[in-house]
Amino acid sequence: MKIKRKIIEIDSDRCDGCGLCVPSCAEGAIQIIDGKARLTAEKYCDGLGACLGECPNDALKILEREADDFDEAAVEEHLKKAGKTDGPETTTLPCGCPSTQLQSFPQIDSCQQANQPHTLTGQASALSHWPVQIKLVPPTAPFLKGADLLVVADCTPLAYPNFHRDFLTGKVVMMGCPKFDDVQEYIAKFTEIFNTADIKSITTVVMEVPCCSGMPFIVKKALEASGKKIPLEEKVISIRGGLI
Repeated sequence: MKIKRKIIEIDSDRCDGCGLCVPSCAEGAIQIIDGKARLTAEKYCDGLGACLGECPNDALKILEREADDFDEAAVEEHLKKAGKTDGPETTTLPCGCPSTQLQSFPQIDSCQQANQPHTLTGQASALSHWPVQIKLVPPTAPFLKGADLLVVADCTPLAYPNFHRDFLTGKVVMMGCPKFDDVQEYIAKFTEIFNTADIKSITTVVMEVPCCSGMPFIVKKALEASGKKIPLEEKVISIRGGLI
C-alpha cells in the first residue's frame, strides 16, 4: 500500500559505488547494482536515514513522498534469505568492490601444522577473515562476535617478522593508520563494536614512532565511551622490528 512517508533517495550522479552505505542499512534496503547504490525495494527502507552519514559524496538524502509502506516482516524475510550461505561463513556486502566482501577462513590447528611438509612449515597464514582495514569492517561483521580483537597500525606487519605467529594467531585483526585516518570515525566504530560484539580481549600493536600512539588512544576512548571493561594489552614494535 502506498502512503506518504519519509524514504531514502539516492543521487546516481553523485554515487561512485563505494558501498559504504550498504552495511549501515540494517534492513538491507541498499545494494550496489551496476556500480551504483540502489534502493532494492521501498518496503525495506524505514526512512530513518542511518545510511546518510556514511556517504562521502552526499549522494543520499531523505525525502517525504508517496511510497510503499515499510514492511518489517518483509525485511526479516529479506535478511534471512541474504544471510544463507553454503560452506565457510560469509556475508557479502554487494558493492562491486571485493574489499567489502566479508569472509571467514578455516584455520589450520597446531596438529595439522605439525604434519605439514617441512617446506611448508611456518608458511600458513593466520588470517581468519576479510576485510581487515578498520574503515571497511562493519561493526556487525559476524567474525567480531566474541572475538579476541587485534588492533594494529598498518606498518607493524612489515616491521615485525613473526607477526602472524606471535600476534595474529587466534585473533580477529583490524588495521589502520592513526595519523592519516579519521580518529573520530574510528572511535565511533570501535565504540559500537564494544557495545554489540561481546569482545573478549583487545591487543594493540603499534610502532615506536609518536604518531602510532594514536591507536591505543582510539581504543581507550572507545572503551570509555562504551562503558565496557575489556582486558587491553599494548605492544610496541621498534622501527628495526624488535618487540619493545
